[in-house]
Amino acid sequence: MTAKSPAPDLSTLRAEIDRLDEAMHRLLMERGRIIDRLIATKGTSESGQAFRPGREAAMMRMLAARHAGLLPLDTVEGIWRVIIATFTYVQAPFSVHADISGGDAPMRDSARFHFGFTVPYVAHATASDVIEAVASSRGDLGIFRLDQGASAGAWWRSLISAGRPRIIARLPFIERPDHPAGTPVFVISQPLAEAAVRDEILYAITFERWNRAAAKALDRLGCEVIASAADPIGLSGLVAAPGALMPEKISAALAAAGAHPGPLVEVGSHASRFSLGGESR
Repeated sequence: MTAKSPAPDLSTLRAEIDRLDEAMHRLLMERGRIIDRLIATKGTSESGQAFRPGREAAMMRMLAARHAGLLPLDTVEGIWRVIIATFTYVQAPFSVHADISGGDAPMRDSARFHFGFTVPYVAHATASDVIEAVASSRGDLGIFRLDQGASAGAWWRSLISAGRPRIIARLPFIERPDHPAGTPVFVISQPLAEAAVRDEILYAITFERWNRAAAKALDRLGCEVIASAADPIGLSGLVAAPGALMPEKISAALAAAGAHPGPLVEVGSHASRFSLGGESR
């Protein structure tokens, strides 16, 4: 029978923790030095911000896939979000503008969880105010709840014109019922010169009339009506569609269902939603 190894004493375990803490700090400083080289090599993006939603969504998926052990995923995700957002900020400083029409607390939680405390947080009364703040900035981001309710009107139509802000992400990247910053929000920015992710495309659509057949037609195509509001000629909707789905197919399905849609106008895109069960949407 093999004798058991003696259990390490507390001083040995604490020394190991100190060693790991120092190693993590040194790795963070090394990451900073690489960011310095990155800035020197390519500078900042033309829009003035360095947020790359596709890359960040992929990083969060890999994080969730490999995570195990005692430390809660919430903590690990939060640490990584602060690291990523802070290094993004030092590449190209930006602010996060938030619509607090549904309450400041959930939006502040979302902003701080996903972008940390270094990035300035600016509160606004409406989604439209957030859109205009981002439109007039060089590289700020904006966040607001997906469905603003009927009183907000068809806010997505202010994203239609050329050069206007676009939806570039949906947060949280990792969805789960008990997420500490689980309020679903869109992120908008000036149009990205590169790195936009197109797993799901968001379209502004106006319908002459709406009916259950139209809703079923969209559901069969894997589409989702995110928000809707009255329009002078009918109903305006914000619809999320799979990136591989041609807009002509959506129009044809809606017309066959009697909805008589106007042109589909793209107002943004984002990564597919990722859940801990491995399902994407």
